[in-house]
Amino acid sequence: MACELCDQDGGLLIWRGPKLRVIRVDDAAFPGFYRVIWNAHVAEWTDLEPADRSHLMQTVAKVETLVRAHLKPTKVNLASLGNVVPHLHWHVIARFAADSHFPNPIWGQAVREASPDVLKACRDALPALDQALVASLSQG
Repeated sequence: MACELCDQDGGLLIWRGPKLRVIRVDDAAFPGFYRVIWNAHVAEWTDLEPADRSHLMQTVAKVETLVRAHLKPTKVNLASLGNVVPHLHWHVIARFAADSHFPNPIWGQAVREASPDVLKACRDALPALDQALVASLSQG
């Protein structure tokens, strides 16, 4: 069975460690959208040993912390769905009151046009955020 997250990075690779990687999703409507992806193919969080579960969630927390510090979102959405791609990964999505779907999930119906100024400010902050992620995750 082919798995796109086994065969590809799953987005713009920001950082890769021995057990997991962080990518940025190329989504014009949601530029502050990252995924933390377990490198080995497992479908569920409980497929991992407890130490690996802790490592994964500590990484999700680091990504969320840096997204909040650099992008100043209204809210951060965390999700681990895996219905379409049953490979363990967490979504870390910066949400803004002026985004096209807020307060609804990004996978639902848009409720407005996104603010171009908010999108631009978010995109402009991404290089520094990506660098901060690499620095933080490389420390262990």
